[in-house]
Amino acid sequence: MMKRALKNVIGKIITKLKFIYEGYKLKIIYYNPNISIEGGLTIEEYFSASIPAGNFCIKFGPGVHFKKYCAILLVPGAELHIGNNVFFNNYCSINCLDKISIGENTQFGEGVKLYDHNHTYTYANDVLDVARDKFKTAPISIGKNCWISSNVTILKGVTIGDNVVIGANNLIYKSVPANTVLKFKADYIIQNHTE
Repeated sequence: MMKRALKNVIGKIITKLKFIYEGYKLKIIYYNPNISIEGGLTIEEYFSASIPAGNFCIKFGPGVHFKKYCAILLVPGAELHIGNNVFFNNYCSINCLDKISIGENTQFGEGVKLYDHNHTYTYANDVLDVARDKFKTAPISIGKNCWISSNVTILKGVTIGDNVVIGANNLIYKSVPANTVLKFKADYIIQNHTE
């Protein structure tokens, strides 16, 4: 009986500490002069924001919603613009070194990743050298009323038009015109192990 009571007390303390920690993390979003929130921003648990001390811009339109385990990363000089009623499902991440803009009423499935940059690299004497802290950047622009399905990755320099559906598990490295549906085409190869 004593063990159960102790577990309950410890559980309540842990829950309260998590609540305080989550609240502290959100202060950097809600009280930062470089971030404008037009209203109705919803951020669920385990949200992560890595932002510089200054010289960046984030604009949230009304009704933006981040589900659990979402993350944003910005560096000095970066800009992130998210329109009205944009929805991010669990585990989405936005990695912004240049500029990313997302139009109103766009929805993201679980695990969507946005990268407006990639590492620079060179070959010398048949050896690949990938720079850890040097990048090539180009803006990402995503239109209005889009549905970006689960586990899609969108790379630098991509423009996605309005009213676009992108199917699950796509790697988007070229621009997508408005009013289109993009699907990943992969055929199953089924073999009988007895053959």
